[in-house]
Amino acid sequence: MSKTLKYLLFIFSGVIMLVLTAWYFSSIFLYVIISLVLSTILRPLTNYIHNVYIFSFRIPRLFAVAVAFSVLALVVWLFSFIFIPFIGEQIQIFSKLNFEQLFAVMNEPASRLEQFLIANRWTKESQGFLMASIEDGIYGIFKNVDFTSIVNNLISFTGSFSIGVLAVVFITFFLLYENGLLKRSIIRIIPNRYFEVSISGLYKAERLLSNYLIGLIFQMTSIFTLAFFGLSFVGIKYAATIALFAAVINIIPYMGPILGVIFAIFVGLSTASGLESSREYMVLVFKISMAFGFVKLVDDLVLQPLIFSKSVKAHPLEIFIIIFAGATVAGIPGMIAAIPVYTIIRVSGIELSRGFKSYRIFKI
Repeated sequence: MSKTLKYLLFIFSGVIMLVLTAWYFSSIFLYVIISLVLSTILRPLTNYIHNVYIFSFRIPRLFAVAVAFSVLALVVWLFSFIFIPFIGEQIQIFSKLNFEQLFAVMNEPASRLEQFLIANRWTKESQGFLMASIEDGIYGIFKNVDFTSIVNNLISFTGSFSIGVLAVVFITFFLLYENGLLKRSIIRIIPNRYFEVSISGLYKAERLLSNYLIGLIFQMTSIFTLAFFGLSFVGIKYAATIALFAAVINIIPYMGPILGVIFAIFVGLSTASGLESSREYMVLVFKISMAFGFVKLVDDLVLQPLIFSKSVKAHPLEIFIIIFAGATVAGIPGMIAAIPVYTIIRVSGIELSRGFKSYRIFKI
């Protein structure tokens, strides 16, 4: 068996083992991935603080890691601070919700839609069927809710979430404290004869993934800023909360912006005051849609080409195909992970191809 074939079998076996391990220990693998992302974000700040000297005394790395975690905790607290007032108001709104008043507001646009459907013979139902269906559906939702099951699931989720947070904090701490720990572990298992091409691929993949992550943070910041000022300009309450949700949910390709608009319309309608007619509600929905339309335009024309095409050096058509491939394989998580996974595979393939052409170790 040639050395080239042995090397390819070695790589193939390693990939299969990694996939099987990730599938079997999916929770641990998810914790590691989240920790890698957090450590990548916090590493520049940690390294900067660690390299500061005070009276010829270098700041300990442990202190630098603690400061980085403090900044992360502050960011999480700010996110909570933005969402808590909104959640409190929504609870009050739902506790005082008057379904009869809600149905009265919906009656006019529903009647117009019914008349349109009946006039064009798109339905054989009689006048009033649409509102009857809406009322039955809404009452049916609350009637079939199993609150005991919800409480049990919430308790179970709280326990699992707490364990997950502790695991992520623990892994992230050691990735930051032992700088380059994962990279050194990978380097140790690389045979000497394949060291150069493997290190080259590892370095390029790490650089592209870092660029992608930085670009993603820049995209989220830009979307938050544009959405916040746009919604504030049209007078929408909780503009910061809506903008933050839209920025975070936008990491889901294609579906994220739609979910952001739906959330914005829901918040806008539920918190608006002084609206009486259906026309005023439609004007409010139009304002929100226009604000998000501008954000989407900037994202499509400026942010996404800058992030995806430049950072991961892939054609937009490639990005489109791999995102939908990821959605087919693993749904929404697959869409989010599609670009990083594709970047690793793509860089590995390029480096292997270059190795076959340039290095004698690959030649028979």
